[in-house]
Amino acid sequence: MTVIEEGQIQIHTENIFPIIKKAVYSDHEIFLRELVSNSVDAINKRRMAAIAGDCIGEENAKINIKINRENKTLTISDNGIGMTSDEVKKYINQVAFSSAEEFLEKYKQEQDGIIGHFGLGFYSSFMVAKNVELLTKSAKEDSKAVKWSCDGSPNFSLEKTEKPEVGTDVVLHLMEEELEYIEPTRIKTLIKKYCDFMPVEVCLEDEVINQMNPPWRKSTQELTEEDYIELYKYLYPFQGEPLFWIHLNTDYPYSLQGILFFPKIGGRADWENGEIKLYCNQVYVSDSVKEVVPRYLLPLRGVIDSTDIPLNVSRSALQTDRKVRSIGNFVAKKISDKLKTLKDEKPSFYGEIWESVSPFIKIGAMEDDKFANQVEDIIIFRTTNNSSADNKDDITYEDKSYTTIKSYLNRLEDQTKKRILYCTDEIGQANTLDLWKGQGAEVLMTETLIDTQFIPWLEARNEDINFQRVDSELDENLRDDSPEIIESDGESKSDNIRDLMKDCINDEKVTIQVHALKGDNSVPAMILLPEQMRRINDIGALMEQKLPGLPDHHVLLVNRSHPLVKGLAELKAASILLGPGQQSTNDSLTKEIAVHLYDMARLSVGGLEPKAIAEFQKRNAELMGKLISKVL
Repeated sequence: MTVIEEGQIQIHTENIFPIIKKAVYSDHEIFLRELVSNSVDAINKRRMAAIAGDCIGEENAKINIKINRENKTLTISDNGIGMTSDEVKKYINQVAFSSAEEFLEKYKQEQDGIIGHFGLGFYSSFMVAKNVELLTKSAKEDSKAVKWSCDGSPNFSLEKTEKPEVGTDVVLHLMEEELEYIEPTRIKTLIKKYCDFMPVEVCLEDEVINQMNPPWRKSTQELTEEDYIELYKYLYPFQGEPLFWIHLNTDYPYSLQGILFFPKIGGRADWENGEIKLYCNQVYVSDSVKEVVPRYLLPLRGVIDSTDIPLNVSRSALQTDRKVRSIGNFVAKKISDKLKTLKDEKPSFYGEIWESVSPFIKIGAMEDDKFANQVEDIIIFRTTNNSSADNKDDITYEDKSYTTIKSYLNRLEDQTKKRILYCTDEIGQANTLDLWKGQGAEVLMTETLIDTQFIPWLEARNEDINFQRVDSELDENLRDDSPEIIESDGESKSDNIRDLMKDCINDEKVTIQVHALKGDNSVPAMILLPEQMRRINDIGALMEQKLPGLPDHHVLLVNRSHPLVKGLAELKAASILLGPGQQSTNDSLTKEIAVHLYDMARLSVGGLEPKAIAEFQKRNAELMGKLISKVL
């Protein structure tokens, strides 16, 4: 071969290779993405040059990767535009390092160089190769093939060679520690990961590996529902089908395409890293898009493809700037628009998916004022009220009814008292829930974890409303406050029951209230948790990452109209007076029944720990035995 030139790559290149190997590309496998991307660019350049009549065209464009185990080489070949010897000198030896000294100093300090300015993609091959050969033949007429080689030092050689076909071969002589890249399965995996949607066939030993045609680059009119579902299942296998999707496409003020899917969240969602895949011109970049989309949208899935998202030099991380934030706002607005459309046009479906989409909406509203304004009219709650078909804010799905805060407030009889009743646990709060429902009150059903923060946020945003949980207090509508007859001891029946329960429970942290409750299904006793005190307890439990328990300070409400409480009062009144220090059998039984009432009230709200439940069962059996023996 005739050596055309030998020399050194310009501008202090002894600094460049260590940085490429250790700093610029932290993940060595990136080299394949970079080299295949270069091949795609070369093929596109040949196509455009051929249209202009500047070179010979090629209809069957493709990239082929070959493995030679014996020589420990990996070759990436394309039939793109190729290069002349002058172009090799220009693009490989010089353009790659234009302003390199300034770049290297900046990169070492800030690590935020912008891709597309320095042409480092080709040199990523030195992360895995001890020697790189580039054989290329230009598509220009009468061009001769040349071979460029470099061992990773500043030294290179450029010589004439034989290459019958137009295009470029990049031959990597792999390092011993990088021989995983001569395994076909490893290369297939990398092609599927990084090059799956590139617009050119990417082959391994002449077998096409990639998908090629990204659906997000097509218009919505070109795609069917099955196309979207097929893409979702391809990107996220064994994850079922998505709830719905949003097709993104804009050219101004930035170019962005994509498809985002709302998944069925069955377990813990990833609110920190996300599962959206970021592409740059159909080249996979990352599955971490937390710099692009707001945190509350990270659990969404799908693809965002944009050439206008600024990446660092290795295309592995994003540069946060005004444009990136603008893209995040665009995505959030498109999602809010889609949700509004679903609520207006498919209200039953919106009710069906509400439990899955509500975390996105509620967390987004709390974190983003702009998003809150966009979604405030589509936030719904499950309600005990049978929704009206005439009210667009009320939704019915199967046996569940949903409503908005606005619609709830419009139904209040007393418009001066904008109190919203809610329930977080239909089992634990069943007693008080039934009381309110029995008196015709409408109650909203909320979710414990997120709504612990969301309800105070709603109150702060709407200062004229306040939320009250059904077990926080009972108002006059649920009580029969008829005047009581004063007993011979100068006290009312309520006073005597209160004193009895206080003595038997013997806990200063428990406040005893005695009332006659309305309704045929009312219980003998129940636990009430004052709203503000309970909220403080809930926040503390949330910070400790545990479920809220029964606070030490709580209210025990005793229903004096219940037969069991009436009987307890009569049993106490019938106690036989004995000598000092002695206790009648009625006194002992009275105390056990009183404690039993308190235990049942605590048990209904989950206020008994496992050990306490075992003790309650033991006491319950003993009490039943005493009552049976008293009857017989």
